[in-house]
Amino acid sequence: MLALPIFLGISVGFVVVGVYLERKVSAFIQDRLGPMEVGKFGLLQLIADLLKLLQKEDIVPKAADRKLFLLAPMVIFASVFAGYAVLPLTPDLQGATADVGVFYLMAIVSVDVIGILMAGWGSNNKYSLFGAMRSVAQIVSYEIPLGLTILCAVMICQTLNLQDISFQQGIYAEETNYLFGLKALGVDVTNWGGFFSWNILRNPFLLIAYIIFFITTLAESNRAPFDLPEGESELVGGYNTEYSGMRFALLMLSEYAMMLLVSFLGAILFLGSWNTPLPNIGPVRLADWTSGLPGTVWGNITGVFWLFSKAMLAVLLQMWVRWTFPRVRVDQMMFLCWKVLTPVGLILLLISGVWRLLMV
Repeated sequence: MLALPIFLGISVGFVVVGVYLERKVSAFIQDRLGPMEVGKFGLLQLIADLLKLLQKEDIVPKAADRKLFLLAPMVIFASVFAGYAVLPLTPDLQGATADVGVFYLMAIVSVDVIGILMAGWGSNNKYSLFGAMRSVAQIVSYEIPLGLTILCAVMICQTLNLQDISFQQGIYAEETNYLFGLKALGVDVTNWGGFFSWNILRNPFLLIAYIIFFITTLAESNRAPFDLPEGESELVGGYNTEYSGMRFALLMLSEYAMMLLVSFLGAILFLGSWNTPLPNIGPVRLADWTSGLPGTVWGNITGVFWLFSKAMLAVLLQMWVRWTFPRVRVDQMMFLCWKVLTPVGLILLLISGVWRLLMV
């Protein structure tokens, strides 16, 4: 169970890095400087913000439903952080070794919808309620194509255990990996390792599935261009309008933790998890050198490095998307979900089933 506190420490630490990084990334994209005054290069700006939030009064509106209002941030926080419990960190470090880890993760993360609805309804504020209803409609809708893309990876791997999925995508796979997952080609890439064993190459259509997965996770995390629940122009701040102090900080912490969680999940399901991207090329054994043996210190160090690197690249892409694309309208958001992503997800699921038959 050592992996769970490590993951929690990483996620909390990521919030510190992520908030500063997003400010700098957005400033770079928009040709600005970002935080500069508080500390060297503005490095102490987040600490200043935390001190400010700690000093703010925890206000509960007089007409609010006090129990729902106070409980909502904790429900959102708990549901997001509970998702880290089943993630594999290295070949040896994993939280809960659940055989149904994928199912658990999809179920527990969905609980944050309840917390968001509690926050909107409990605030007794029409802007908060509108924001909560938008969020519920958005998250519940986009869970359909999200689930379909996850099922594509599960169908190829034939397991719901995230650690087993990780082992299948590297040089330590028990099952033989063929180029593009096609046994008919007869090209055994198990000893090659690296990106040749990743799910996006075991079934090339999973690259499309990963793109859909990435788009849907933006909506699940209420990230732009799907930040309609928090649209400042028409909803002030959305479901968190009435929150202040540390309860507001808890909601922001949950949003950044969700960003990291879905990035980890995408890396595990599609991008080789903790396995190295470098393949063995003849006598140059890059995969052997950069993927330590399970049960060794080097194996754990490289596992953490590769998994975290892949997740951080996905996080940077999320930030890039946020500060590049304009916010979509509600009708555009639903059109994309139900008439584009869901049909494509169903087609990919069918292809994954056929592909799996060809792999056997």
